[in-house]
Amino acid sequence: MLQNAYSGRRLAYFIMNGKQYQVISQVGLKNRQAPADISNLYVRNNKGENISLASVTKIEPNAMPPSLFHYNRYKAATISASLSEGKTIGDGVDAMQAIADRLLDESYQTSLSGPSRDYAESSSNTAFAFMLALVLIFLVLAAQFESFRDPLIIMITVPLAIAGAVLSLWIFNQTLNIFSQIGMIMLIGLVTKNGILIVEFANKKRDSGLSKRQAVIDAATMRLRPILMTSLATSLGALPIALSLGAAATSRIPLGIVVVGGIMFSLILTLFVIPAVYTYISGKREVHEEEMEEIS
Repeated sequence: MLQNAYSGRRLAYFIMNGKQYQVISQVGLKNRQAPADISNLYVRNNKGENISLASVTKIEPNAMPPSLFHYNRYKAATISASLSEGKTIGDGVDAMQAIADRLLDESYQTSLSGPSRDYAESSSNTAFAFMLALVLIFLVLAAQFESFRDPLIIMITVPLAIAGAVLSLWIFNQTLNIFSQIGMIMLIGLVTKNGILIVEFANKKRDSGLSKRQAVIDAATMRLRPILMTSLATSLGALPIALSLGAAATSRIPLGIVVVGGIMFSLILTLFVIPAVYTYISGKREVHEEEMEEIS
């Protein structure tokens, strides 16, 4: 009876003068403006008699929300906010989490939704991809050089590039977003080739009988030109992205800045750091008898 009187549900359709209309179940407006109007309704019993609802119901005023929202089968309240100028989604998530840690006890749980949830999931996915790329490259280099020391020396270029990328983002007032994180993953493969060129050439020099120090100095000197050529070519290729050239390229500016800044910063330091680390970490190498005879 209450549903038929107040729900306003659609019962059927009828057509009049070529137009279709809805049949709505609802009492008149003047009879549904106060809670006491419920007492004016009648319900039919099993004997066919009309009984007033006031005789079988009791009305009690109470304050309750219009609806109870649920999230993962728990009663939930949604708190939303917009970002102020100059702030990112990451700043907003951190601020909301700080408020939750300060005000909510252990009986409450929080969860992200919408763009904030997408940001958190993408950040965790890129972090996993970054670590996976490091492990895979290290294993490939270990199989190529048949050593765990040489790949470790080569991987020193990665933190150098990441430091350059973060410094470049700070200088150009850019944020650490999904595009800049993808650029950092790209840097793992782009900058390790500098270390490969130096370490591989130094190993060949040591196999020919040179000392560790002299071999790595010759390697850094001889491999300077290919390192410069490849690094500059890659940086110039990513420069249009950093300059926001082309349609809808503004969002990809952090990607270009990370690639250019990371490569150039790593280029400068690699020529000094890799030889220094090589002299301390590189292990002993056996010299072939044929090569020793040629040297003698």
